[in-house]
Amino acid sequence: MKHLVIEKYGAKLYLMHTKELKDESHFDEHYKSLSIARRKKVDSYMRLEDKRLSLAAGILMKKGLENYGLQEREAVVAYGENGKPYLPEHPSIHFNLSHSGEMVLAVFAEVEAGCDIEKMQDADMELAKRFFSSGEYQYIAGQPEGKKRREAFYRLWTLKESFTKAAGTGFSLPLNSFEIRIMPDGRADVFHDLDVADYQFKEIRLEEYYAAVCFRRPFYF
Repeated sequence: MKHLVIEKYGAKLYLMHTKELKDESHFDEHYKSLSIARRKKVDSYMRLEDKRLSLAAGILMKKGLENYGLQEREAVVAYGENGKPYLPEHPSIHFNLSHSGEMVLAVFAEVEAGCDIEKMQDADMELAKRFFSSGEYQYIAGQPEGKKRREAFYRLWTLKESFTKAAGTGFSLPLNSFEIRIMPDGRADVFHDLDVADYQFKEIRLEEYYAAVCFRRPFYF
């Protein structure tokens, strides 16, 4: 498990590879330490790979809550209108989870936050043309085929997904209704008509994965 601290917004990021759970005794030890709700979620999956991903998500949830003096076994998790999880008994604690391939990512922060991690494959240009803005599509298409284009596609994909999660809209917000732009200094910014909050990104590049975290800061924060 990796633990990253971001200076802004009291944010902490956690990353876990499911290879850490391939040992059966290690899996069982973590499984027994988690809430009944999480264990039921793990049990609901048929494939062992999915069980490990769900268990890893529970482990990261447990680790994140411990920093606030809370226990995962006792925490009440509810879901918003668009499916975003939150802690109704602790409204000042914001969190989000994502998984792909064999990696799980979690973020905890003092402001609304969303995260997304994706295992990179070939850039899906048909998907980009259908769901991304024209500017985003042109940015990806303008990269050399192969590694550069693949990285550009997944960079924008994770940034867009993390934005919708931070905003709390989920899939109800069309992906082509806002635009991620890579600025001249390399920084990612988002252009939208959703609200008047400030959105900022943190990006993480791993060997086979791209990940992004988006923080939604109300102007009064």
